[in-house]
Order: sequence, then C-alpha cells, then structure tokens
Amino acid sequence: MNGSAGPWATLVAAPALAAALGDDGLRLLDARAVLADPEAGAAAFAVSHLPGAVHADLDRDLSDHARAGEGRHPLPDAAAFARRVGDWGIGPRHQVVVYDAGDGSMAAARAWWLLRLLGHERVAVLDGGLAAWRAAGLPETAAAGAPPALPPYPSPGFDRARIATADEVLARLHDAPGWLLDARGGERFRGEVEPIDPVAGHVPGALNRPFAQNLLEGRFREASTLRAGLEPVLHGRPPSDVVLMCGSGVTACHLLLAMEHAGLPGAKVYAGSWSGWIADPSRPVATGPA
Repeated sequence: MNGSAGPWATLVAAPALAAALGDDGLRLLDARAVLADPEAGAAAFAVSHLPGAVHADLDRDLSDHARAGEGRHPLPDAAAFARRVGDWGIGPRHQVVVYDAGDGSMAAARAWWLLRLLGHERVAVLDGGLAAWRAAGLPETAAAGAPPALPPYPSPGFDRARIATADEVLARLHDAPGWLLDARGGERFRGEVEPIDPVAGHVPGALNRPFAQNLLEGRFREASTLRAGLEPVLHGRPPSDVVLMCGSGVTACHLLLAMEHAGLPGAKVYAGSWSGWIADPSRPVATGPA
C-alpha cells in the first residue's frame, strides 16, 4: 500500500476515502440494498458506483436463505463467504471500505461484521454512505473496474465467539437488564406495529436502543456522544457481556459498529434476531415497553 488508505477499522469520512482512491491496497464494497426490492441494490450499482467498487448483495452474498429457522437473513456459510471475498479481490493485506446508500444500516455494517468474523480487522464503513459521497461532489462511475479475483480468504471460519445463538439468548432470559439490546424502532419493539415479521413484540428482558439514535443527519454521532448514550443502557455491564439484535441481524450490526466507534468493543450479535426467535413458537414473546 502507498500509505494513503487507512488503517481504518470502524468509520471513514468521504474526503479521506477519496484521497485514497487508486491505492492498490484499497478495496471497495457497495452494499446498497432495499428490503422491499431484492434487485434494487444491484440495479443501482450498475447505474453508478464508486470507482473500483464491487457489489456485495445482501441476499446472495451476505446471507444464505437455504438455512431455515434462522431468520430473514441467515448467516452465509463461512467457507462460501470466504470464497466470495476472494472473488472480490480481497486478501489479508487489503483495506476494505464498505458503503451503502446512506447511513450504513442497509447493509454496509452487515458486510463489515461478516468480514470481521472471518478475521479481517482492517475494514470500515463509509460514514454517511453514498449520500455523503455525492454531497461532497466526489467521483462515481458506471464502468466495471473490479480488481482481479484472489483465492478464498484464508480463514479458519467465522469467529463463533462473536455470534450469539437463540439457545444462548434463551438461557439468559432472567438476567438483569442490559445484556440484550434490540436495535429496531420503538414501535416495532413494543409490538404496536409489525410491517415485516408475522409476530410482533420483543424478547423478554431486552432493552430497546434504536439504531437511528446512533446517527445525526445520516452520519454517526461523535464517539464521545455515542458512548454517553450507550453506557447507561448497558447498566454497568462490559460490552463483552452484551448481545445485540434487531429484526434479521442487519441493523444489529449498525449498533455493534456504533459501540466499536464509541470505544465499547466486544459485543455479540444474535444473527437470527427477532425473525429467527419467532421461528420457534415455543419461545416467549413480550410486548409493550421494556
């Protein structure tokens, strides 16, 4: 690398990324996605994207829909994902930056987390996403410019210590509050509306920390501000004792990214999240405020 790209491990601002374009050690992933239209992300990428970027599809690359009972966006197979990462031209030496249309919640933070699970620590999310890039008048292209493919990313597999399972959540239902944070909007958490999943509500004992609270005008809040808002919700627990969830394991990664940016690393993500939890009707459901 020529030194201009990174190292970045949580967020990178658009001007800093723009200065690193052309660095042979930089790799860009476009993770734009629209839940209601699975083809929209790839279509938008084909029209215009950051120079040198490749598209990481939420449904085809960052999930494995063949895995039943694990939510709407089940984790991909680790070996299959390692092959895909190699196809994108990413190896251990590369600085990866992931972006989506705006705030990192769909699904840049998810791609960031999956790369971290493989053991790739030098990966960051473009703060403000493509919206911030465009607001700064920075270059885009419709041209294909993918880097040469590499062998599968060398990894022993996903770091399971960073992933919480339904059984782990079930075993902790009677723990004192602060161990389980749900990143969905308050109205969904309380069960007042449920536009996506067949059952409304939340896991008993969870606390609600909507991912939108991490943001100010589409970008992540300052690290100190995030920390001041997050620490009271943890109720004195170390981050390593905390599990994060959402509807399907996507915006939970946004909350994890916010915690890492705030200097609170080590939380786990419950990958199945709410949609995986309700796949088993014997699991308890709560409604109303926490």
